[in-house]
Amino acid sequence: MTPTHTLIRHLLAAGAAALMAGGAVAQPAALPEGVLRIIVPTTPGSTPDLLARNIAPKLSKALDRNIVVENKVGASGAIGAEAVVRAAPNGATLLLAASTLATGASLQKTPFDAVRDLTPIALLGWNRLALVTHPKTGFKTAADLATAARAAPGKLNYGSPGIGTPNHLTAELFKVKTGVSITHVPYRGSGPQITDILGGQIDMAPLTVIAAEPHVRAGKLVALAITGSKRSRLLPDVPALSEVGIPGVEGDIWYGVFGPKDMAPEMVTRLNKEIGDVMRAEEKSLGAQGFDAESASAEEFRQLMVRDSARWAELIKAQGIKAE
Repeated sequence: MTPTHTLIRHLLAAGAAALMAGGAVAQPAALPEGVLRIIVPTTPGSTPDLLARNIAPKLSKALDRNIVVENKVGASGAIGAEAVVRAAPNGATLLLAASTLATGASLQKTPFDAVRDLTPIALLGWNRLALVTHPKTGFKTAADLATAARAAPGKLNYGSPGIGTPNHLTAELFKVKTGVSITHVPYRGSGPQITDILGGQIDMAPLTVIAAEPHVRAGKLVALAITGSKRSRLLPDVPALSEVGIPGVEGDIWYGVFGPKDMAPEMVTRLNKEIGDVMRAEEKSLGAQGFDAESASAEEFRQLMVRDSARWAELIKAQGIKAE
């Protein structure tokens, strides 16, 4: 064999070895055999539950695994989250939760830290919040509400689904940004809160646009503004707070999929891609229901979680908010 042939043989062997090594690194971590679970820490019919049941069949097909949705309710979502925290990091147990994980993190006394003990996998999208009032108040705009609150500090009130919920903290952020005093009335869930705002027992409530829209259309509630900087496609005529000179009230609720900590990066990347593909396919139908689908890398989602946990913890401390 000539020196040239020997050199070529060595180069080919080296190249094959490199390809084999590269292929081994590039292979996604295999999901375990058997049924995969998506834990939802809220009740059937809630937005996280509806999202989970919407994406589960499509994700099941993409991953070639049976997927079941399991509701584990209690302790403001902590029971369901803890079940995932304690699960093996093999992709068999996932959590679909809302930004309550970040808003109430500094209020809850849990044996885990959501930022530290969960792996953010995929952002699903957002629910916008609307500040609504009963028609009898006479308020037509967010400025009307702020003016009335300044004239009688503490006299007006607002309801929320509970202490530490995105709705609660968004209203507190509105108070900070406008310099007003409005009394908080916490409820145990959104149902009683909506009942009382419809009955005029409370003056204002931050509701998801999905919950508020039918009552606004029927004239039973008045939408004063959409929180944040974007209007809602369900209530396109209602201005965002930033449009009316009240910027910085970013309280929209995000939803996402998490796993236990220490998941293999290759598995996280694969799940992020497959979930993102499902959400993009469902974007139009979910949008018609007022849900703004949005994809992000796992790292971008992690950064959102870290930022939100920090900013809400700062607000909770500044406002002296205590757990129930």
